[in-house]
Amino acid sequence: MGEPQNENDLFFVCSLIEYIARKTKNTKKYVVKKLGKEIIQKIYDLAEVLHSENIDKITQELVEEAEIEIGDYDIISSCKYNVPTHWDIGKVYKRLIIMLCDNDENKYIDTTIDVLSSWIIEKIDNYNSSMYYENPSYIYACYKEKEIL
Repeated sequence: MGEPQNENDLFFVCSLIEYIARKTKNTKKYVVKKLGKEIIQKIYDLAEVLHSENIDKITQELVEEAEIEIGDYDIISSCKYNVPTHWDIGKVYKRLIIMLCDNDENKYIDTTIDVLSSWIIEKIDNYNSSMYYENPSYIYACYKEKEIL
C-alpha cells in the first residue's frame, strides 16, 4: 500500500516549488510569495492530475501566471557532490510539513508556505552539508527549536 493521496499531493506541491525555484534561480521563499496561497492551493487540489503532465510545461505556465522573474540564487553550481533531485528535496519538505501539521491535511498549505519561507530552507539548500539527508525527526527538532542542534 502506498502513501495516502493527500501526502502524495503535498509531495508533488513541494517538489514542484523546488523545481520552479531551481529553474528560475530563486529562493523557495520568493517562489512561494509569488505563487501565493491561492495558486499553491490550486496546485495541491489538482496535484493528482498535474503529476502526469510535463513538469516543464506546468512550470512555465506557473512562472507566467505568477510573474516569477529569473533570479540569481544558484544552489546547484556550487555543489561538490551529487545534487539531490527536486523529488528528493520535495520529500524532505513533505515529511517536515506532515510532522508539523500532525497529519492535519487542513494545515498543509499554510504550513507549506511557512516552512518554505523559513530559515531552515537555506540550511537544506546547502547540498555540501548533510542537512538535506538528515533524519526527518532531527530536521523537525531543528525547525521547532529555530536552530541547528
